[in-house]
Amino acid sequence: METWISERTKNIVPSASVSIADKIRQMKRKGLDIVELQTGEPDFATPEHIVKAAYKAMQQGYTHYVSSRGVPELREAIAEKLWSENNIKADPEREILVTPGAIHAVFAAVQAVINAGNEVIIPDPCWVAYPGCIALSDGIVVMAPCQKGSLEIDVERLREAITPKTKLLILNYPSNPTGTTATLDQLERIAHIAIEHNLLVLSDEVYEKILYDGKKHYSIASLEGMKGRTITINGFSKTYAMTGWRIGYVHASMEIIDQMLKVQQYSVTCANAFVQKAAIAALKGSQECVQGMVREYDRRRQVIVAGLNTMSRISCSPPHGTFYVFADISQLGLSSVEAAEFLLNTAKVGVVPGSAYGPSGEGYVRLSFANSVENIEKALYQIKEAIIVRGT
Repeated sequence: METWISERTKNIVPSASVSIADKIRQMKRKGLDIVELQTGEPDFATPEHIVKAAYKAMQQGYTHYVSSRGVPELREAIAEKLWSENNIKADPEREILVTPGAIHAVFAAVQAVINAGNEVIIPDPCWVAYPGCIALSDGIVVMAPCQKGSLEIDVERLREAITPKTKLLILNYPSNPTGTTATLDQLERIAHIAIEHNLLVLSDEVYEKILYDGKKHYSIASLEGMKGRTITINGFSKTYAMTGWRIGYVHASMEIIDQMLKVQQYSVTCANAFVQKAAIAALKGSQECVQGMVREYDRRRQVIVAGLNTMSRISCSPPHGTFYVFADISQLGLSSVEAAEFLLNTAKVGVVPGSAYGPSGEGYVRLSFANSVENIEKALYQIKEAIIVRGT
């Protein structure tokens, strides 16, 4: 039976966050009270005007197949957004593809540009989906460690990782899992490297609106010489609390979009029709809903960072983006997997081990503050008590 399974899928490690979530569901079914800080999902309801737009579309019969590229009105709205907010001029007819979630955009992009044996450089730690998508295209993952301590991107490490086989560099800023951002200077240096070595860049910008401390987001495709060699991916899940709606988009050159379109046609056909109408409402409607969510995330960020830094043997730097903290647990004397199991089984708090995000994530755990202040404070108390008991 095992011989029926492809080596390609057999060698891929299942998503750690999904596996932990499944375990927590089993524990909760047994009556255990778990504070879930492992989930990378906004806890807010999708804004009402977006929900109403989807409902109206369904009532109007917008429940059938649409163009595999995405409905024209949405592609036009995305093009307007890219120009006004990201300084990227995009042709909505040929340079934008609407996808069922940003992760499918990543998958389709990698399938479209990577051949067997091509190397793909990713800053380490990185989101768990990137190595899996690369493996499914028979590419080779090359992890470039971020700076120790700050976990900011190390541009020189990226340069040193380049070989004649390198074809693609993946960026994700603000970063999941570290919460770090990329400065304009860092992106300009990376752009220079990409042009010098004729590399493609995939820029995953799904957390672009979730920023703190006056930080600004910059799209590398807007820099000189980068538009034609950059695949910019974004979505609605994190910004508009639309994770279950599964809607994302990608901007790239016509040549790359045409190849991604084939992947989409032979896998999912098209993104959900009425959800695309909701996405138009998200882009064109008031953005106060986004600003309100970010203000609340910031309040929670301050609570969780302050709480973790009062504990013995745990510390963390304030993230400048996303809704994650990447906490240093190396002083606990446990591996990151052991620490995550300890916090789940003893503190009854769900977190993700840092090693799931790459070798440089060892010694850390990722905690999400996309949860209420009440639950965050409860989790902090239970973690602190568990550490005290462990130390006695």
